[in-house]
Amino acid sequence: MPPSFTLLPSNRCRILGDTHVYMTNASDKCEVQTRDSELGQRVSLPKWSSFGHAISNKMKNHSQPLVFFLLFVLLKMVTSTKLYDPSRYGDRLVELPPSYCLSWRLGVETGNIQGWGIVPIQCLLDVEVYMLGGQYASDLNLIVDHISNYVDEIVLSEDGLDAWVFDIDDTCLSNIVYYQGKRFGCDPYDPQAFKEWASRGISRAIPPILQLFHKLIERGFKVFLITGRDETMFEQPTLYNLHSQGFFGFERLILRSEAYKGQSGTVYKSEMRRKLVEEEGYRIWGNVGDQWSDLHGQFVGNRTFKLPNPMYFVP
Repeated sequence: MPPSFTLLPSNRCRILGDTHVYMTNASDKCEVQTRDSELGQRVSLPKWSSFGHAISNKMKNHSQPLVFFLLFVLLKMVTSTKLYDPSRYGDRLVELPPSYCLSWRLGVETGNIQGWGIVPIQCLLDVEVYMLGGQYASDLNLIVDHISNYVDEIVLSEDGLDAWVFDIDDTCLSNIVYYQGKRFGCDPYDPQAFKEWASRGISRAIPPILQLFHKLIERGFKVFLITGRDETMFEQPTLYNLHSQGFFGFERLILRSEAYKGQSGTVYKSEMRRKLVEEEGYRIWGNVGDQWSDLHGQFVGNRTFKLPNPMYFVP
């Protein structure tokens, strides 16, 4: 059977039917190769920006039918994707513009789209390319640069009560490897699968956040890590994971105890911050998270910083 349509994570070349389109190591070009014994030749193609021009040059040879078919499929994907948005259109299947997924991600990151359960299946490629193609990393670096500038402006007191709050999942520790297997959020949330993943303690640190974390420690901030992970189940693997990735010196790891099970992330984290401020006297200068529920509610801090995450929503 021919392979299914996939995106190779390392580039934007694709596999279509019996035709391979892939990136060569020697040049910034894609190559098309068919498994058909009569047409078993390679055709070098520039990357997507000049894809159509390259194909038109090759249509003069005996590969014209194959190349024309590839061009038709790719153009059809870009220009006429049917998207289904039940929140706007109920049960009607409507055709939306190709820019819909960019607009959807913007709505998610600004908090204007809430309560969504899965990433629209038509946005799988968009989210995958965003998370793996370099833009996600670039966005994180920009945000952390601005946080770092803000940190430099703060004058700490001498009472040791200047505090900073971080979320953990997809703030300090990345779950991208896990969500690759869940089609970057296009599959429904699987509590058991995530439990098994988190219990392994193998998530990688998000590099710019780790650097920011150490800068805060060196400056004298008391850093608190507040997570919605279950205390009984995840305390030890979470500590192990944090330490193995270089997160040392934080003041306290706060996990969800039995008393707060069933509460929304906003309510639970507000209460944890309230205790820090009202009962222990801390001043929260900054609060970093990938979910709006990390940053909404009470006692959020002097400033909040939202990291991008289009893969899932936590209320």
